[in-house]
Amino acid sequence: MTYSLVIANKAYSSWSFRPWILMRHFGIPFEEVTVPLGRPETRAEILRYSPAGKCPVLRDGDRLVWDSLSIIEYVAEAYPDRAIWPRDPAARGEARSLSAEMHSGFMGLRSHLPMNMRRPVKERPLTPEAAADIARIEQAFGLARAKYGADGAFLFGEFSAADAMFAPVVNRLHIYAAPVSPQTRAYMDAVMALPAWRDWSAGAFAELWTIEKYDLV
Repeated sequence: MTYSLVIANKAYSSWSFRPWILMRHFGIPFEEVTVPLGRPETRAEILRYSPAGKCPVLRDGDRLVWDSLSIIEYVAEAYPDRAIWPRDPAARGEARSLSAEMHSGFMGLRSHLPMNMRRPVKERPLTPEAAADIARIEQAFGLARAKYGADGAFLFGEFSAADAMFAPVVNRLHIYAAPVSPQTRAYMDAVMALPAWRDWSAGAFAELWTIEKYDLV
């Protein structure tokens, strides 16, 4: 049975982007349902699919899985032949730890530099909190690449769930022209060159919906 993945706007929804880019990259088939954000009917529409009232939501028959990291774990169990998490136990443990850190942290970065796939690249001065988050992210990227990334362009060599979890951060660092190291920039370029990234970006530019508070940042 084909999954249904309920997402919000591709232009803005970092949470939706994570499972979408992962499933598209690994060739996991799904039907896409989009619920635009910021409309009077948005919450009621999402509640048709999810008791949590938030996107993304994965429907697998009569099963519902919500929250981006939970969806990633669910499809990783369903497709053990795909290296959604690194095969090496040590690398897998660190990939999960980094993903959990992303899932629950970096609020300074998130609030100051919201995701926007359509924003022209333009520098925005950083708050101390956002700058501290970027420093930690660069440290985490560098450590993962040094320990496990020698055989590929991504955090743990080949593209994995950890890269999917940080894909919205790549967008933020890029569109706000954040000052990063050449190593971080090379990693960002590798993520942005993925066919799945390009497909999501094309979808974002095709959307007609706008949310002013994100577009004015």
